[in-house]
Amino acid sequence: MSTTTLERPLRTETPTPARRTARRRATLHWIGVHSLGTAAALFFVLPFVFLLLTSLMSDRQALTSDLVPHTWEWGNYVKVFRTPGFLGWWRNSLMYAGLGTVLTVLSSVPVAYALAKFRFRGRNLSLLLVISMMMLPPQVVIIPMYLFWSKQLDLTGTLWPLIIPLAFGDAFSIFLLRQFLLTIPDEYLDAAKVDGCGDFRTLIRIVLPMARPGIAAIALFQFFALWNDYFGPQIYASENPAAWTLSYGLESFKGAHQTNWNLTMAATVLVMAPVILVFFFAQKAFVEGVTLTGVKG
Repeated sequence: MSTTTLERPLRTETPTPARRTARRRATLHWIGVHSLGTAAALFFVLPFVFLLLTSLMSDRQALTSDLVPHTWEWGNYVKVFRTPGFLGWWRNSLMYAGLGTVLTVLSSVPVAYALAKFRFRGRNLSLLLVISMMMLPPQVVIIPMYLFWSKQLDLTGTLWPLIIPLAFGDAFSIFLLRQFLLTIPDEYLDAAKVDGCGDFRTLIRIVLPMARPGIAAIALFQFFALWNDYFGPQIYASENPAAWTLSYGLESFKGAHQTNWNLTMAATVLVMAPVILVFFFAQKAFVEGVTLTGVKG
């Protein structure tokens, strides 16, 4: 007994006009979105590429029509580092930004925790005062503050008038972290208190581990702001070159090398490099902290 197998031809479905139209729209949408993304990326990246390539050019080639260095002058960065005072400016910026960030986090976390999780009379008024401090420009109070630090404490010519106030909290950091702490369910805190934890121990053992993205966000915001601060060092440290930061010292460097644009670009790259590296390694925690902030009002 023999069996015969009949092979049926494969059916090829012809796309309908509606499917062809939907596929064409999806393709055009993909091309449009990626084109805009590529254009935006080039808009932000090309100035940095120009900056880096110019910093590696010779004195004669800098700011000419050439886009690529004829010879890669890596020695420009060595010349910048050998500039008198540059390493001191670098050290001052690290101390100002690093110590200021640590003091901001240590002083802002307890205040934000109290405003987010405690119920006390005047809490809304306290939050309103914090928000009002965010709206107050530093130029408004700079004259009385300068007179206080110069006449009463004699600390002008140093960075301490900029660092010491950060030990008493930062309005923007308090508000941002308070919004993040509102997203932590109160059930975790209630369970910790049932187990015998006090408010301080609950903050250390429960709240801080869960608030790491928010803390990382305010730390990065504060580090970037202090590293790039020009106004504060100009007011308090301009009379003492040994206390200058990179942001303020770069202006002096530019004035001394105004015809050597390759060295000016190299110094600018060295000033920007720490900020770019910090954001590159901490961008995940930064984005997570920012996106989760403000879920509750």
